[in-house]
Parts: sequence; C-alpha cells; structure tokens
Amino acid sequence: MPNAKVLSEKQAIVAELTEKIQKATAGVIVNYKGITVEEDTALRRECRENEVDYAVVKNTLLRFAFKNTGLSDLDELLNGTTSMALCDDPVAPARIMAGYAKKLDGKFEIKGGFMDGRPVDLATINSLASIPALPVLQAQVLGTMLAPITGLAVVLKQIAEKNGAPAEEAAPAAEAPAAE
Repeated sequence: MPNAKVLSEKQAIVAELTEKIQKATAGVIVNYKGITVEEDTALRRECRENEVDYAVVKNTLLRFAFKNTGLSDLDELLNGTTSMALCDDPVAPARIMAGYAKKLDGKFEIKGGFMDGRPVDLATINSLASIPALPVLQAQVLGTMLAPITGLAVVLKQIAEKNGAPAEEAAPAAEAPAAE
C-alpha cells in the first residue's frame, strides 16, 4: 500500500493528465520502445515547434485519466511503453507521430488516439496525418482565390500586346477616364 505522500502525488498527476486531455482537441497514443535518445530529442523538438504536448506516461495513471474523461475505450491500448501527444490542432500530433512512425520503421508505433473526446482508430489518425500543415493549406486556398485574377491579368496583357501596345503603356491608358 503506497503511503499518503506517493498517493497524493499520483492523484495530482492524474488530475493534470485529465485536465490536459479535456483541453486537447486531439491526442495520439504511441509505443516508443526502441528509439534512441537522439531520435527522442528530435521528436520532442519537433513537438515543441508545433505546440504539441508530448510526454511518456505510466499506463496506470493514464488509465485513470481516461476513465475521468470518458475515454475508457482506449484502455486496451495501454500496454507496454506508452507516450502521448496532445494538441489543440487535430492534425499536428497525428502528422508528427505518423512521420516518426514511418521514419523509425518498427521502433515507434502508433497505438491509437482520440479526437473531440471520442476514440479514433489508426486509419483516422493516418488520414489526419496526410493533411498538410495549416500554413500550407492557407497558401493553397489563397492560390486558388488568386488564380482567376492572375488569369485575367494574363489575358488582358496578351490582348494589349496583340493590339500592338506594349503591356506597360496599355495599363495607364486603361486607367484614364474616357473623354466625352
């Protein structure tokens, strides 16, 4: 039987884990057995850069936290070495963990995860991982929005050049008010 001090420390850890899980939009549970210190350091660095909270967690403590948050379905994943990545962005932890699972082939394995308070399977995590990062998505949307304008500018330039006027001279003439 653990003494009162150890028990209170574990209860505090479970309370902190419960709070982190409740605040996170998504989380990925990973088996990290066999990775080297350098690989772990690189993983943690990438997690910090992407604002992903990554930590090694004791299965028993995580089991209690899952029970507190209604994610008891994930208990079956809690065996062996376990680490967890949490984030407000549902794509970031999946992308980082899936990238390391591919890079470290066999030493780093995604067990499962959750999103919006519900367990998700490995296929869902892999599909989330294939979504590009937010800045890339924003650039793609912006490019799509600018495509018609760019196309119009190219056509107008070609029409101006076809009529014999250089493109630089055609633009100011178009801005001048029409004489009545």
